[in-house]
Amino acid sequence: MTVLVTGAGGFIASHLVEMLLQHGHQVRALVRYNSQGSWGHLQDIQPQLRENLEVCLGDITDPYFVTDLVANCEVVFHLAALIGIPYSYHAPASYLATNTGGTLNILQACRQKTVRRVIITSTSEVYGTALYTPMREDHPLQAQSPYAASKIAADKLAESFFCTYDLPVVTLRPFNTYGPRQSARAIIPTVLSQAMAGTNTIRLGNLTPKRDLTFVLDTARAFLLASEASGIEGETIHFGQGNAVSVAEIAHTCLKVVNSHAEIISTAERQRPKQSEVDLLLCDASNAKQRLGWQPQVSLEAGLLQVAEYMKQHQAQYRNQDYVV
Repeated sequence: MTVLVTGAGGFIASHLVEMLLQHGHQVRALVRYNSQGSWGHLQDIQPQLRENLEVCLGDITDPYFVTDLVANCEVVFHLAALIGIPYSYHAPASYLATNTGGTLNILQACRQKTVRRVIITSTSEVYGTALYTPMREDHPLQAQSPYAASKIAADKLAESFFCTYDLPVVTLRPFNTYGPRQSARAIIPTVLSQAMAGTNTIRLGNLTPKRDLTFVLDTARAFLLASEASGIEGETIHFGQGNAVSVAEIAHTCLKVVNSHAEIISTAERQRPKQSEVDLLLCDASNAKQRLGWQPQVSLEAGLLQVAEYMKQHQAQYRNQDYVV
């Protein structure tokens, strides 16, 4: 089938594009326009897979462009978003324009065209700190950052288009994804880049929050399964490992993988405002197993080994001493 993937040059979406191509699909990939003509992480895709890849440079916030982009696509995977939480403190309007407005453009365009399914990407951040564990899809939504607020708004727009226009929307809500190609703003590349540089001190933010981590290929597989499963229109389905690991534990595991004995310290400039910090996320993925046939396949340590290997080969992408928001 012909599919559209937005945000295709990014971390998760580039892996999804690669997986779709491996399954024989024709992929139209939206990469944010840039004057260098860069495809982002799509440049890492094997040349033999590119025959069925059409890369389009553009902007998800342009409704006219998006309408043309959706034409003749059977399934739309919408992953384009601003995702750095600290940056959302400084530029909340940008997050509304891209995450909320961009999603509205996709929904409107898919409503106008013949699209079999629209898959909207949410995030576990919309839950805020867990009020109970493990967390189900009906957990209350709490906007503890402008980023989370922009994603809650996007999720509700998707829900409204299903209820109002019967648009065949499915909302997927991954818990924290990690893996090769992830940017230095995330915890795992932050630790590994500093450790690989041979520093004696690993500088992080708050060490106590706990996250439920999923390897990127497991995340991409959930999207693929969501495009194939029957009778899930209008549903929100989340997925994760079902294991909460603290930032400190994640950091120590990263150091173990690269055989580093560096000291881990918490610094004030890397911490979120107190009320904005999400202290605990822990997923109940039983719905994903039942509705999608999904379950995680890659353990944390096995996944970290793959991240470390990737970073060894792409060290120029990571500025180990800088705080990347």
